[in-house]
Amino acid sequence: MLLPILAYVGGVLTILSPCILPVLPFVFARSDRPFLRNGLPMLAGMALTFAVVATLAAVGGGWAVRANQYGRVASLAVLALLGLSLLSARVAELISAPFVALGNKLTSRSGNDDGSVLSAAGLGVATGLLWAPCAGPILGLLLTGAALNGASVQTTLLLLAYAAGAATSLALALLIGGRVFALMKRSLGAGEWVRRTLGALVLAGAAAIALGLDTGVLTQVSLASTSGMEQKLIDATRPNTAARTTGKAGEPLSIEGELPSFDGATQWLNSPPLNAQSLHGKVVLVDFWTYSCINCIRALPYARGWADKYKDHGLVVVGVHAPEFAFEKEPENVIKAVKDLGIAYPVVLDNRYAIWRGFGNEYWPAHYFIDPQGHIRHHHFGAGDYKHSEDVIRLLLAEAGQNNLPGDYVKPSAQGAQAAAPSDSSRSPETYLGYGRATNFAAGPLVHDDSSTYKVPNTLQANQWALDGRWAVGEESARLDAANGRIVYRFRGRDLHLVLAPGADGKPVHFRVLLDGKAPGTDHGVDIDAQGNGTVTGQRLYQLVRQPPGGAERTFEIIFQDSGVRAYAATFG
Repeated sequence: MLLPILAYVGGVLTILSPCILPVLPFVFARSDRPFLRNGLPMLAGMALTFAVVATLAAVGGGWAVRANQYGRVASLAVLALLGLSLLSARVAELISAPFVALGNKLTSRSGNDDGSVLSAAGLGVATGLLWAPCAGPILGLLLTGAALNGASVQTTLLLLAYAAGAATSLALALLIGGRVFALMKRSLGAGEWVRRTLGALVLAGAAAIALGLDTGVLTQVSLASTSGMEQKLIDATRPNTAARTTGKAGEPLSIEGELPSFDGATQWLNSPPLNAQSLHGKVVLVDFWTYSCINCIRALPYARGWADKYKDHGLVVVGVHAPEFAFEKEPENVIKAVKDLGIAYPVVLDNRYAIWRGFGNEYWPAHYFIDPQGHIRHHHFGAGDYKHSEDVIRLLLAEAGQNNLPGDYVKPSAQGAQAAAPSDSSRSPETYLGYGRATNFAAGPLVHDDSSTYKVPNTLQANQWALDGRWAVGEESARLDAANGRIVYRFRGRDLHLVLAPGADGKPVHFRVLLDGKAPGTDHGVDIDAQGNGTVTGQRLYQLVRQPPGGAERTFEIIFQDSGVRAYAATFG
């Protein structure tokens, strides 16, 4: 019940966000008319349209995004006509002639006509197609959940709750604004000026959306940032994703549920298909991971160590590979990653997230501990707390009658990206380069799904990043369309990793890394040399910086000598 409430509150807070500005003129265009016949149907149409479009965009892939783009163009045309009709009675008459069915309803200005419910709802549909709220923490949580959990009634209802929250705050503003406009008409005789002003604002809003300001500049220039409030709400209603565990050392383990089915798996590696029957009598550790996730990679040495240490005592480790990016759905990529990472225990590919949904999982990595009777007895989300996790394994094995278990804890000597992260709370946050989840971008508005030229600003603040050169930014990645493009990031942390992929032709992409304008020297990561030279040869996470922990902010720069490379996300340690 908490998540729908959280979604609704997040929607209410959008009234404080700068991204709402371009659609406000559309909302107020009929503020002088009865709310129940105009404002309410318009806001309902806007909320329903946003929920449906957001659901399709999250789960439907590229076709849904392209279809929505056509809808946005049509909506811009309709709302531009509305703005022109408000500016001029003559224009309204000209427009109404060819658009009897739609345009005349939207632009009708008869003193006795308060507008039909259908025309108001139609205006709401057009507004809903254009509304692009700033992707704060709450909306980001909802969209990520929609993408992972697939199309469902719950997905749409959560997005509808978010849209309903926004409609509620807009309705209050509309009621107050309508009374103000009515007062101005009666006391100042300013009805014509109010109408023309609204027409100008509608045109300005349409122009702002057409230029991409609603998804670019306004997401960076905050009039009253809600991100802090939203994150506090999330933290209050859900656990910390860095590390969450049930129970404490020495406490008895309760039964949390039953082992869900592995049906829906797309492929098994290192093992024939497993199920609850074949695993009966075994202690099972289910590890949700994906091969470009840095915390998953850091947890793997422990999963491998436990599998080796306790395999002769009744432990079975099952890795559930649930992809975050599209390229992680390719079986060949996962097979290569499993081999490169030295994973010998069973791995199941969960490309449709069927197992993910069966567990009700929300995290990478996530560990679920199952006893020999198939009961889930413990779980842990995120990296860390490995000693307690091994204690749970030993306890469940002892309950199963296993004696003379090997002593001491697993202490892997992991190197490179698999090495444990230092405890540095000031390190830079995970940053996505696709527009779907991009934050802290400092080189102007991100142009969606089209090639554009970007330039790095003279200065970057902490945790800001920028593109330089010709890039095409998609929903989950940025693609370089001309050689010698750059990514620049002002970061803090021991490690810096980038998830990269070569171009569609698969040819290697050469690059060079600079730190504060110089070769990294001894601070180079395992995937480059001391001069900063490296090559993108596959779709994976690349460790580019490894320096002593606790250092100051530094400027990272990567120059790609070849075009076609795709950059997905940056992570730090």
